[in-house]
Amino acid sequence: MKLPATFADPESLSYLYTLLQTSFHQMNDSTTTTTTAAAAAATATARKRCRKNQDRDVDNDDDDYDDVSTTNNNQQEQGNNNNSKSKNKKKNKKEELKAEKEGQVQVQGSGVEGVKSGVWGPQRRLWVKDRSGAWWDECNKEGFPKEEFRKAFRMGKLTFDMICEQLNSTIVKEGTTLRNAIPVRQRVAVCLWRLATGDPLRIVSKRFSLGISTCHKLVLEVCTAIKTVLMPKYLQWPDEVALRGVKGAFEAVSGIPNVVGSMYTSHVPIIAPKISVAAYFNKRHTERNLKTSYSITVQGVVDHRGVFTDVCIGWPGSMPDDQVLEKSALFQRANNGGLLKGHAFNEKIGEVQKVTKDEFARLKGRWSCLQKRTEVKLQDLPIVLGACCVLHNICELKGQKIGPKLKIDLVDDEMVREVALSPINSMKARDTIAHDLLHHGLAGTSFL
Repeated sequence: MKLPATFADPESLSYLYTLLQTSFHQMNDSTTTTTTAAAAAATATARKRCRKNQDRDVDNDDDDYDDVSTTNNNQQEQGNNNNSKSKNKKKNKKEELKAEKEGQVQVQGSGVEGVKSGVWGPQRRLWVKDRSGAWWDECNKEGFPKEEFRKAFRMGKLTFDMICEQLNSTIVKEGTTLRNAIPVRQRVAVCLWRLATGDPLRIVSKRFSLGISTCHKLVLEVCTAIKTVLMPKYLQWPDEVALRGVKGAFEAVSGIPNVVGSMYTSHVPIIAPKISVAAYFNKRHTERNLKTSYSITVQGVVDHRGVFTDVCIGWPGSMPDDQVLEKSALFQRANNGGLLKGHAFNEKIGEVQKVTKDEFARLKGRWSCLQKRTEVKLQDLPIVLGACCVLHNICELKGQKIGPKLKIDLVDDEMVREVALSPINSMKARDTIAHDLLHHGLAGTSFL
């Protein structure tokens, strides 16, 4: 609104009064319009709420939907239309709920068929990661090549089946409503593959379509069963009749009479333990590999066939070989049998010791996990290493030879005292073992 230049003129004052009056009228009309619109909107909202309340009163029976009658006679036609729409919506909702209720929730994963829902309302889904087990399914077929099977598990199918049969009652599990139990053959296969290749658990998991923790648990369970069931059968000290054959075989090789076994101590690398780290420090491996190394010892006695007849596993890698011998069950049994001097027994004499070294080389070549730092905990490691020795004996007795690609050169692991001590104790231990092995047949296998 543009005002005149001066307000002294009466006409100008009259004109200003007219303009102001017009502006006030327009403001009043706008306020009235706004109030009217707000009232109309509130009325519409109230009507909608009324309609919703009427719809909620409709009977929601699952089997039948009756016609809805309104209480307002003046709005009967409009109410019928609204009730018809509500009826259609509820029918659609009922069909969706029934379809969901009667449907089957398909669960993806190994050994799971699916779970039917019998609960009204939101359904819970069982989630299992989908993994491909094509490789193991192929290995488990009759037509799978024998050489490929031997390469994967270090033994033929007949030997594999024999081990599964003897361990069946110990490691078999029952299935549950959610999933089927892992078969015995697959349990044994996971363990043998892990020991043979030394692959990390994540690779074993992908190979057999199982979880990482499941594979770790299976390896320990099968190794424990091997120690309990198979070790008494396939790793034991020979009786008197067998000892005569061992003595004759060693005498033919070395020219030394009355040799009943060849002894050697090797080391298996481990991850640095959390306690007593210095005790497991391996100085020779550290100097050779140019990096800090830790290990545990494996002392073994083998016969002329290369079969282990006694093992002592688990002493720290910094311990000298003579201390490992003195702490072994073989020494303790020999010491309890009496002490007589004058018997020649030396595991380091030429061809006799070569038998043991060659056998340890085949042992580590066949089970590659012995060449790498393992993920197994220190307290479980003796069981795993003992299982490797038992499986090695089974393969040797069954004629399961290793291929040329698996042969390794065994590095001398002999640990000697840094401070030269009198050899009297070692000589006494040597003569005690020799006497009792020759005359009393006292020997055995020990674990820490």
